Amino acid sequence: MTYDLAVFLSRFAPPDHARLAMMKAALFCSRRVVALVGSAEATPTPRDPWGFDDRAAMLAAALGDDAARVTMLPLRDHLYNEDRWRAEAQAQVARVAGDAASIALVCTPQDAVLFPQWMRLDIDAPTAPPARAYRDALFDATGDGLSFLRAHTPAPVVDMIAAFRKTARFAELREEYRCIEQVRADWSHAPYPPIFVTVDSVVAHSGHVLLIERRDRPGRGLWALPGGFLEPQEWLRDGAIRELREETMIDMPTPVLLGGLRASRAFDHPQ
Repeated sequence: MTYDLAVFLSRFAPPDHARLAMMKAALFCSRRVVALVGSAEATPTPRDPWGFDDRAAMLAAALGDDAARVTMLPLRDHLYNEDRWRAEAQAQVARVAGDAASIALVCTPQDAVLFPQWMRLDIDAPTAPPARAYRDALFDATGDGLSFLRAHTPAPVVDMIAAFRKTARFAELREEYRCIEQVRADWSHAPYPPIFVTVDSVVAHSGHVLLIERRDRPGRGLWALPGGFLEPQEWLRDGAIRELREETMIDMPTPVLLGGLRASRAFDHPQ
């Protein structure tokens, strides 16, 4: 064993053969492994159907006896604050590193640049299908989906996914998936890919934030900021005020609302 500790950064959604091979290689090279499970705080969606606990359980089942040498810890997404994401990853590792003098890293080359203090392990792992392929297989209504998962995912993980497909939460996520796919199909004949712009308002008062409960898919039943799609020929600020009125019936004149505006910000991550 070359290293005292290896750090493995991944979403593990799900833990497939490729990631399991990388985990085995990390265990061969180090005494212990810390698995930092990304997108740990995300609300379940078709893109992220499992929370941290679910994915940690899948990974433990796939590892078998080797799970005793792996510590699984959650890692939040900080899409607009790379320094904060890096600091959280380092803090999670420090929690369990103990007296580890040598630490290796298992991650993408892009993430490796953020942790120059750790040596990146160059592991020759099998090529994994794209994440979209796993989502399509998960929500496939025929037997082809499970066949795909059996080909690319360890048997214990497939069993857990099969059990998940029988739950009410899965049924709701599948309807969400179908809704999103229908929107894609509706716009598939557009002469160019559409770009949708949405606006939201954060209304704070007396230590509280004003939220709405989503009535429609996607995200039906979830708490959200009041907002919606920008209309043609509409300023961002005007769209945010319009959506705030439509969704909350807030009883304040527009000049008063604008007078209380403290800041505005654009969020442009593709997801």
